[in-house]
Amino acid sequence: MLQVSEESREQVYTKLMSYHEIPAIVFCRGLEPDALFLTKALENGIPVFTSENTTSHFTAEAIRWLTYKLAPVIRIHGVLVDVYGEGVLITGNSGIGKSEAALELVKRGHRLVSDDAVEIRKISDNSLIGSAPDVTKHFIELRGIGIVDIKEMFGVSSVRDSHEINLVINLEEWDREREYDRIGLEEQYTEYLGNKIVSHNIPIRPGRNIAVIVESAAINYREKRMGYNAAKELYRRLQESMTHRDIED
Repeated sequence: MLQVSEESREQVYTKLMSYHEIPAIVFCRGLEPDALFLTKALENGIPVFTSENTTSHFTAEAIRWLTYKLAPVIRIHGVLVDVYGEGVLITGNSGIGKSEAALELVKRGHRLVSDDAVEIRKISDNSLIGSAPDVTKHFIELRGIGIVDIKEMFGVSSVRDSHEINLVINLEEWDREREYDRIGLEEQYTEYLGNKIVSHNIPIRPGRNIAVIVESAAINYREKRMGYNAAKELYRRLQESMTHRDIED
């Protein structure tokens, strides 16, 4: 472009800057705009940036970032933990033990994403990303103790800034009169922003180790994604046992 006369460059720059609502102009591959271009951009109030990335790489990263930042978002009361690589959202009434379960999971080597408030963004029809509000990031509230900083207490490997939500664990008070699912042949779902997430309702009573239950739920979810369903395997074995019994009779 520097080989073109200044008059021609000015015409091209003027026409380019005449387009309405240009948010910014980015020069990739380390290219530098000339002085005339910068002057025209300044006159039209258009920011100019440079990047060492290739155009395709920069465009892909810009789209990814904009998709995240402009995605529909809601904030819910809950705890999000990375358990064996699965994003487990723990919900339930206040004081039921969500934060305590998260703390035990962190002690067992898993990673905290958010406690108390979880911001959920709909990245696509198949993906929800959860993160912590900046104010409460890496903090856990423990009743009777107060606020603890998980990152400072257990190190940087114990926290994550965000994670896809794969599974919902809803903690609820044990109800002796209620029938709970004991086999798990039928999946239950919780819906956020139009996306359905596999969920389990876990009854809570003294003596139950919630962290171990959450770990088991995460592993079981991964097994199902890999094609193995323990409930269906049990059902198959029962069917075979009944068939053999009928043949023997």
